[in-house]
Amino acid sequence: MPIYALTEALMFPDPERAHPDGILAVGGDLRPERLLLAYEHGIFPWFSAGDPILWWSPDPRFVLYPDELKVQRSMRPILNQQKFQITYDQAFAEVIKNCRHTPRPGQRGTWITPEMQAAYLNLHQEGYAHSVEVWQEGALVGGLYGVSLGRCYFGESMFAQVSNASKAGFITLVRDLMARDFALIDCQVYTSHLESLGAREIPRRQFLDELHTHLQAPDLRGNWGQLLQKKVE
Repeated sequence: MPIYALTEALMFPDPERAHPDGILAVGGDLRPERLLLAYEHGIFPWFSAGDPILWWSPDPRFVLYPDELKVQRSMRPILNQQKFQITYDQAFAEVIKNCRHTPRPGQRGTWITPEMQAAYLNLHQEGYAHSVEVWQEGALVGGLYGVSLGRCYFGESMFAQVSNASKAGFITLVRDLMARDFALIDCQVYTSHLESLGAREIPRRQFLDELHTHLQAPDLRGNWGQLLQKKVE
């Protein structure tokens, strides 16, 4: 299948035309309007420094339904004892910076380029991209960030500097989003870490259909520090 070359026109090809490995298109830009259009159509950017912008829509798609969240027995005392303090949208720039510089097994370098950092900071300032911060004794020890549209949260990356920090942040996020009637958390591609928390693969067609339904709901736009709970329950 061909890989589509994007122009300045604000459009994407049908995600079902993606290459078998998930790549759909190349080029374009990372302005907020294009990024939001991409997420609305089940597409996300993923590329390395020095490469052109690549756009993906993999099949199958890795997702977590909030009501299928799995909290391992070992995590329960950590959550109950409030070992970590959890906040939202208090240190977005620091979270994405830490995600960028966190070593990943089997990867050389990072896909979070300076261009990507700037693009998601723009989305954050417009109230669409949100961070979860995990603190311990006043230090930022973990976190994650992503994009929110309708009843969907599109996870992008996470980091942890101490054991269980990112898990605590993710579990708290899922619980708080479930309380807000969120229906779908997009995890993009398989990881054993998120599988252990309840994420699973579904066909892309199913993902796109569910996405279309859940995007009919209003966006939870703005500073989530004022909209969501801040501490692990």
